[in-house]
Amino acid sequence: MSKQFIFNPKLDFAIERFIDAPTRLVWEALTKPEHLKEWYMPKPWGRVARAEMDVRPGGIFSIDIAGADGQDSPHLGCFLDVVPMERLVYTSMLFPGYRPAVFDDIPITAIITMKPAGTGTRYVFTALHRDEADLENNKASGFYEGTEIAVDQFVEHVIAMK
Repeated sequence: MSKQFIFNPKLDFAIERFIDAPTRLVWEALTKPEHLKEWYMPKPWGRVARAEMDVRPGGIFSIDIAGADGQDSPHLGCFLDVVPMERLVYTSMLFPGYRPAVFDDIPITAIITMKPAGTGTRYVFTALHRDEADLENNKASGFYEGTEIAVDQFVEHVIAMK
């Protein structure tokens, strides 16, 4: 995957944070299932019941969400690009091994970048959508709001790791 993509505000949204922690801790919190369980799901909405990650291109990204309503929801995807401590890209459009996905959710490709910045890390989460309708449907579903909560939880978790 190219290091560059063109951000399109009609199709994508991005959340940026400064994390007062070294990039190696940011990377660890992103790529270890035991850390992912602590921050990935907005706490008021549920929890991560199970997480499995094989952090390599074609590897599995699998998270089972236990919702506050008692419903379990599996989320399965595939890593596309992995540059340790710089970039992590995954998608729900493909299953592990780059197999075409079958799903009933709004598909995204997530691009996470991180760069050392002073004593901490500049972290950017970007969600790419197929079209404007998918972006609007994701915003209406609470995905954007939930992602902002999860990113805030992520920042808190990384800082607590110091």
